[in-house]
Amino acid sequence: MLPAVLGINNYHYLRGGSERYFLELGRLLAARGHRVLHLSTADPRNEPAPGPAAFVEPNDLARPGAADVWRFHYSRRARAAVQGLLAQRPDLAHLHIYHGQLTASILAPLRAAGIPLVQTLHEYKLLCPVHTLVSRGTPCEACGGSAFWHALPRRCNRGSTARTLVNVSESYLSRALGAWSAIDHFLAVSEFLRGKMIAHGLEPGRVSTLHNFVDAGAHEPADGPGEHALFLGRLEREKGVFTLLAAAAEVPELPLVLAGDGGARAELERALATPALAHVRLVGFARGAELVRLVRGARCVVVPSEWPEPFGLVALEAMAHARPVLAAASGGLPELVRQGEDGFLVPPGDAPALAERLRWFAGHGAEAAALGARARRSVEERFSPARHHEALRAVYARVTGARA
Repeated sequence: MLPAVLGINNYHYLRGGSERYFLELGRLLAARGHRVLHLSTADPRNEPAPGPAAFVEPNDLARPGAADVWRFHYSRRARAAVQGLLAQRPDLAHLHIYHGQLTASILAPLRAAGIPLVQTLHEYKLLCPVHTLVSRGTPCEACGGSAFWHALPRRCNRGSTARTLVNVSESYLSRALGAWSAIDHFLAVSEFLRGKMIAHGLEPGRVSTLHNFVDAGAHEPADGPGEHALFLGRLEREKGVFTLLAAAAEVPELPLVLAGDGGARAELERALATPALAHVRLVGFARGAELVRLVRGARCVVVPSEWPEPFGLVALEAMAHARPVLAAASGGLPELVRQGEDGFLVPPGDAPALAERLRWFAGHGAEAAALGARARRSVEERFSPARHHEALRAVYARVTGARA
């Protein structure tokens, strides 16, 4: 009998790749015959849950008051919601991103009830109080999953001592409440992330690599060479958008579309006022049919991240649409994109190398389309829902002691 799974994630609507995976996984498990429960926060944008669910009032992280700061560390209402869901008798809990909203308060009632715990690691939160392994624009692993105080003199959260102090204190409390010790098995979304966890003290047998998945059959493959390069994601420096602008300035023959929003948007808009970037268009956050149109019309999708991208779901979904990816060789991205076979990799932060590849795409439409076709086949073979579910069932069986 398939185990009943309690899925736990801060948000139940599309905010980024981790939410997309959480929601898609819930639907996949339900379609494969699992009973699925969800715990998340309440929001009018929430998508329907695949089964019984509890939604707790969220913290205000944009304009937090004293109560929000406390609940950022420990949420009594999330703990109570977990205890309520235990009446539904889940066989295991599958955690995703829960810090800051649901918090490590949820761990104790789950452990007390004897519920095995699996967590998918979508980021570097267990190692780094600001989740990125980047401090003030520079790669950093000083905290290493335990010495979180190193973030304070660096003021890692937007240069603010106060904000960083909140992150540091939350990280210490979460670790004390079992963020490492209470989890039976971790699933890293890339071998790169798994290696980082092991390097900083996690036993190799407690963490496996399980790449994200995408249902290629739900995405009609694009045809033709496409007309523009496309950046799709958060508009932040660590995403490499300013390096991309520097490269694009050298390749005016290939239009570039920037789709997304974020803290660097105003700075980007000022940069786009220069005549050398007249062929670059910022369209803001895109979703639904507009997003699909942008991806299908792309000559290539560019993922120029300068932080160690844990996986790269944007790249995977572009490949499912039969669009090649031009990515930085950063974090888990080289595990998706195979150099010269279904896309290209360039060194992170290297604008000339990025410009050279953009120029190649501008002049090789037919070859770009062929790369995209191979990218689609790669997704079908390596990242299918069926393969993902098979691997996940084996992990669930391991932690529950049941037969797969």
